[in-house]
Amino acid sequence: MSEEKKIKSVAVVGAGAAGAITAAALKAENYFERIRVFERRETPGGTWIFDPDPQPALKVEPGKLPPEVDPPLEIPQDLPRVTAPDRRERFSKTPIYNSLTTNVPDIAMSFSDRRFAYGPFAPHYVPRQYLESYFSAHGTDKLLSLNTTVEDISKLPPATTTAEGSGGGFDRWKLTLRKYDPARHVDAWWEEDFDAVILANGHYSVPYVPRVDGLEAYVAAYPGRVQHSKYYRSPLPYAGKKVLVIGNSASGHDLTAELVSTASLPVLQSRRSPSRWDGDTPPPGIRWKPVIRSYSASTGSIHFSDGTTLRESDVDHVIYATGYKPSFAFWNAARNGGPLYDYAANKLVGNYLHTFFRAYPTLAVVGVPRVLTFRSFEYQAVALARLFSSRNARPLPSVAEQERWEREREELTRREGRKFHDVDWESGETFAWLEALFDIAGLGTLRGEGRIPPALTEEMIWAIEHVKKYPEPGKGKDADGDKDGEERQDGEWVLVERQRKDLLAFI
Repeated sequence: MSEEKKIKSVAVVGAGAAGAITAAALKAENYFERIRVFERRETPGGTWIFDPDPQPALKVEPGKLPPEVDPPLEIPQDLPRVTAPDRRERFSKTPIYNSLTTNVPDIAMSFSDRRFAYGPFAPHYVPRQYLESYFSAHGTDKLLSLNTTVEDISKLPPATTTAEGSGGGFDRWKLTLRKYDPARHVDAWWEEDFDAVILANGHYSVPYVPRVDGLEAYVAAYPGRVQHSKYYRSPLPYAGKKVLVIGNSASGHDLTAELVSTASLPVLQSRRSPSRWDGDTPPPGIRWKPVIRSYSASTGSIHFSDGTTLRESDVDHVIYATGYKPSFAFWNAARNGGPLYDYAANKLVGNYLHTFFRAYPTLAVVGVPRVLTFRSFEYQAVALARLFSSRNARPLPSVAEQERWEREREELTRREGRKFHDVDWESGETFAWLEALFDIAGLGTLRGEGRIPPALTEEMIWAIEHVKKYPEPGKGKDADGDKDGEERQDGEWVLVERQRKDLLAFI
C-alpha cells in the first residue's frame, strides 16, 4: 500500500468478545496511530453483560426485522452539540438468564493467550469478567469509549484528509457518536473520522419472532402472554403456570428444561425438527408439539400443524426462543451505496470469508459466523490487523474470486439447507475457513510486532469433539431417520441434501 493509502486510524464498533480481540490484534501491530473502541454499554463484555431486570419487555412484533424495529435515530444538525437524552429503545440489554453457562469447552472459547478461570462450561459472569480483564491485560482499556453509541457510519469523499495526514485513494469513514452524560442528563453528539472501521457489534440484540397466522391479533388480545426468550431470567415467575416454549435450539432447550422445576406440567415445547439433544421421547415433565399453524384471537386457541389445538385455558405464557437478527442501524445505506445485510437471504452483502466486504476494502466485520466463537474471532482479528497494516502474508483474491466464493457458498448452503454464515465442523469447513484467514495473516514481524494466528491443536479438537455440555442421544438426526430431506422455499418444494447438524450446532 502506497504512503498516501496507508491505514493509520481504525474504529472498532463494540467491546464484546469480537471487539476485545480486535483491539488487541490492532494494538499488537505497533503500527496504527489511532485505535478507538466504541461501546454503548457501561463496561466491556458485550452479550455477556448480565441485566438482572430486563423490563420493560417490548411488544412482540411478528415478522418484523431490525430495519423496522431498530431504525436509526435522527442526527442533530451542526455537530458537536448537546441535546436532551433520547430514551428510545435501542435493544442494548442482553439475553443472559440467571442460570446460563457457556456451551463451548473453554479451550475453544477463550483466546489463545489466556484461558478462562474456570472449567469447561463457565457461568455467564466468568466470560464477562474475562473480557473486562482482557482489555486491561493488553492495555486496550485506554482505547475504550464506553456509554458511547455509534449512530451513523458514512463514507467520506475520497479527497477528504485529516490532521493526521491520512490521504485519499480508498474509502474513509465518518462516525457520528452519541454519549449519555449522567451528570448533566444530556446526550453529547460529535463526529470522528477514520481510515478503516471494523464492526464487532454482535447479533444477539434484536429479538426475532416469526410471522404466524393470527399471532399479531393474539398478542393484542392477550397482553403480556407472548414474549421472546430475551426477557427470560428465571423460572420463578412461571410457578404453577402453563407454558409453551417455541424453539429447541440452545436457549429453547435450556428454558424448557428449567421451567419443569416450577411450571405446571407438562411444559410444552414446539419443535420444527429434533435437535441433537433429543432422544426418541421427551424428558419427564415435557411434551413435544409440532410447529404452530395459527392463533385465534377470538377464542384464545393455538392450532398446530398436526391438527391438535390448545384452548385459551391451556396456556398462560408463550415464550419464543426463536433467536435474533443482526442490526446495523448505524449503517447509512443511502450514502454508502446499499445495505450491509440481506434479510431475505439472511447474510451479509458482498462478503468474503464472513469477514471482508468487496465493495468496501476498509470495512470489515468480526463475529458473525456460528462457529468457534471467541477463538474464531481471533483468526479474523489477526487477519484484519495484518491486512490493514499492510503486513499480510497473502493478498485478498481478486474481486472475481471473492464473488465466486460467495456464489458457491450460497449454492452449497442452499443445497444442504443451512444458513450462509453457519460454518460446519464435521465436514472440515471450519478448518478450511480458519486456514484461509491464517494464510492471509501470516507471521508477525521479526521484532515481534503483530499477533500470530493460533494453532488448532489436537487438544482443542479433542475437546470440541468429546467434551459435551448436554448428552446427545438424538445426534441431530432428521425426523424421518437417515433419509434425504426436502425443504419448502418460496412456495415450491425443492429437493435438498439431508440437513446435517454438526458438532457446533449448540452455538
